[in-house]
Amino acid sequence: MKTKPLTGKIALVAGATRGAGRQIAVQLGAAGATVYATGRSTRAARSEYGRPETIEDTADLITEAGGVGIAVAVDHLDHEQVAALVRKIDDEQGRLDVLVNDIFGGDPLTTWNKPVWEQPLEPGLRLLRLAIDTHIITSHYALPLLIRNPGGLVIEVGDGTTGYNTANYRLSVFYDLAKSTVNRLGFVWAHELADHDATSVNVTPGWIRSEMMLDVYGVTEADWRDACAKEPHFVISESPVLIGRGIAALAADPDRARWNGRSVTSFDLAEAYDVTDTDGTRPDAWRYVVEVQDAGKPADVTGYR
Repeated sequence: MKTKPLTGKIALVAGATRGAGRQIAVQLGAAGATVYATGRSTRAARSEYGRPETIEDTADLITEAGGVGIAVAVDHLDHEQVAALVRKIDDEQGRLDVLVNDIFGGDPLTTWNKPVWEQPLEPGLRLLRLAIDTHIITSHYALPLLIRNPGGLVIEVGDGTTGYNTANYRLSVFYDLAKSTVNRLGFVWAHELADHDATSVNVTPGWIRSEMMLDVYGVTEADWRDACAKEPHFVISESPVLIGRGIAALAADPDRARWNGRSVTSFDLAEAYDVTDTDGTRPDAWRYVVEVQDAGKPADVTGYR
């Protein structure tokens, strides 16, 4: 039997309860990794999202995919919990090869398309803490373990490339700052890890069909195209599997340092590593957003997936 490319590798996916984080964790597992899946939603208690997905479910999916899934309940704003998580990984594995910062948790706190003086202040400030502080706290504790061995990989998962976020207003001051800052963190890690043979990459999915997004449109993954009647541009959407497969391929690439400091899309990785979404397509969502959606053109994915 052929050895899977990430066999023996240890990954931490911070924010693996649902959406992109869940499938990044699952696809790392499918490539053979042992994956620590963290989040606040467990079978015993839900986070403020109030949704049914749990980190234990994610761990089960990782193991079913061929890896080893380990669920750990962590609030990534709590320094002691994050420090304990990293000690646990060190005690159990003695190494960390991949860190994925996918923590957000700000969707219920987002108020869109209103100026700052009309924004509720406390929810907005908490959104920033959930989106930014969590990534910094996790990196503070996890990176010393990651750089213990050469070849480590850090992934910052955001929404929008650095170029797109720089050129466009992203819905509100809080959301805009959150998504721009996540990309900047990936750039910072690339600089700070330069002398430690480690790689940092910003990766954004396109219009992702997360569990919450499917619920918003009242569809399932099987019949998602029905949502295009309400939102025609949803035709460019992608499942979370696409970014998961791309990041797993990146993690297995011995030449991954060529991506260091870059801001890329799920499409960029899919094209580079010849992977596709579950339906065999490769949606180029961010080019579509610029050339079709933002340009005010009718929905048409010809040439984009």
